[in-house]
Amino acid sequence: MKKNTLILFFVLAGFSLCAQNKETKNADKLFESYNYVEAVQGYTALVEKGNTDAYVTKQLGDSYYYINNTIEAEKWYAKAVLTKQDAETYYRYAQMLKSNGKYMESNTQMKVFSAMAPDDNRAKQFNKNPNYLSELLNKEKLFTVDKISVNSERSDFGANLYGDVLYFASGRNESNKIYGWNNEPYLDLYQSTYNADGSYSEPIPVNELNSNFHEGPLTMTKDGNVVYFSSESFKDKLFEKDKMHKLKYGQVNLYKSVKDNGKWSNIMPLPFNSKSYSAGNPSIDKDGKVLYFASNMPGSVGGTDIWKVTVNNDGTFGTPENLGTKINTVGDENFPFVTDDSILYFSSNGLTGFGSLDVFSVDLNKDEEPYNLGKPVNSEKDDFAFTFNTEKNIGYLSSNRSGKDHIYSASPICYAQILIVVKNAKTGDLVGNSKVVIKDVTGIVLETQMTGANGEVLYNGECKKPYMLDVYKDGFVTKSFSASSMQGKMSIEAAIKPIDVVVTETEILLNPIYFYSNKSDITERGAAELDKLVYVMSQNNALKINVKSHTDSRGTDEYNLDLSERRAKSTVEYIISKGIDIDRISGKGFGESEPKIDCQDKCTELEYALNRRSEFMIVK
Repeated sequence: MKKNTLILFFVLAGFSLCAQNKETKNADKLFESYNYVEAVQGYTALVEKGNTDAYVTKQLGDSYYYINNTIEAEKWYAKAVLTKQDAETYYRYAQMLKSNGKYMESNTQMKVFSAMAPDDNRAKQFNKNPNYLSELLNKEKLFTVDKISVNSERSDFGANLYGDVLYFASGRNESNKIYGWNNEPYLDLYQSTYNADGSYSEPIPVNELNSNFHEGPLTMTKDGNVVYFSSESFKDKLFEKDKMHKLKYGQVNLYKSVKDNGKWSNIMPLPFNSKSYSAGNPSIDKDGKVLYFASNMPGSVGGTDIWKVTVNNDGTFGTPENLGTKINTVGDENFPFVTDDSILYFSSNGLTGFGSLDVFSVDLNKDEEPYNLGKPVNSEKDDFAFTFNTEKNIGYLSSNRSGKDHIYSASPICYAQILIVVKNAKTGDLVGNSKVVIKDVTGIVLETQMTGANGEVLYNGECKKPYMLDVYKDGFVTKSFSASSMQGKMSIEAAIKPIDVVVTETEILLNPIYFYSNKSDITERGAAELDKLVYVMSQNNALKINVKSHTDSRGTDEYNLDLSERRAKSTVEYIISKGIDIDRISGKGFGESEPKIDCQDKCTELEYALNRRSEFMIVK
């Protein structure tokens, strides 16, 4: 059930009627009927007539709060608290500020709330860690999040993938009656096929399960034969009457349906449904033996709690059990989902988060605290209904971060550790204090580290992702290495060559800078030698070099002179690209006029290659 629908039962506790009067009567009636969109219009009309007392501004703040308009809610709460309000108003004001990214202002209001309600667990949690934001922002990114194609212009949420079929709730059916809470059509259940290429078919309604009332997210047993889903208690005439306001107060209830000849049939209410409390948003475990759900039934810690109930072999149910204060808070916990490996995901606005509802996880087999999934799963807005299909390795998230409840895919990020060990290529010794630059394939620098005395650096990367590693060390040739990370830990030996250069009074003697026949491109081996020259020049700023480039004797004199000029140019350009000033390096081509080996036209291929070279003369 939509998150606003599910919290109907505790809304009335959040507002005071002490300042109601004849002037506010009509707007109050709409508010008490949960018709918040029209209630906003009613209170706004009073403001336009000059009524801006604390009651009206607070009612406007609450109305916008319930329809998730955080900007307007913040605006009217700011006016309301100019006059002293109850503690809960300051808490809601703080949440709206946080949802709008105003964390410092939110903390200010939380301090007011904490002073007014020091025994409230939310206040205790805030006081325990008031600088929670930096901790949340530094969490490791666990998923990539993308909006999927099944979304409509209305609310879509609660996606759950079973086999190749994605089920979710949506308000897209314009023929349904309008729900006054958010002025959208009543919710129905829909399904869409998840294709092998990651696309989704056009959603169609699950007609056997839909009714004239709200239908919310469903959960399905592994064999695909039983579903549990949320709907409204009105279908079973489970509601309470408010004769004074001529209202019927229904609840969210849980229902079961069994597949018969490919169709969902025999819809049955669960035995612990009640007209006095709600139960919804179910999740069945992999064995079909334990059903998790959200409820405000007696015994709840806060507004809504996470509960579980045993499903017996004969189809009967045990007694619902609250999951306790390790998970549930005085706030709202909702939208439970349990994976095949017993990881429980749920949403909470009572645990420390970015704002509104955040998604948390907890391993049910361990005694541990709930873990905030961090960004980008969580945002400043409502993030909820997180589900995960372990077979397809894909999750789904619902969020109103774009201003409307929509469904997003959540793909897990696989992390890998890359151990880079820098060694001397000649001796095999470890090279400490080397600089290692890790880049992606586009050349963007991801991280720079210095090796310790052991010549090692450790980089936490992503699985199955290519990286480039540049290793720098004074006295060694800079070298690049490629790495394709795998899951877990992998090791790369980065062997770099020491710079072994002979410098005479007239010449810098390097290994020959050879070129391929009829080519002027710098080869990989040539680049390694030129890097030695770059190092020597970087250590002596007064040094100026002239490059002499040559060809073999094949080809015409004119052609060879042009080719040698191009070789000189590419050599000079390479050195300049490494940071050497253009005024310190020049070049000239000499064609075939100065052979290294004067073999004329009787040269071997090796002798031809030795004549295709660049040399480096000291000018100054």
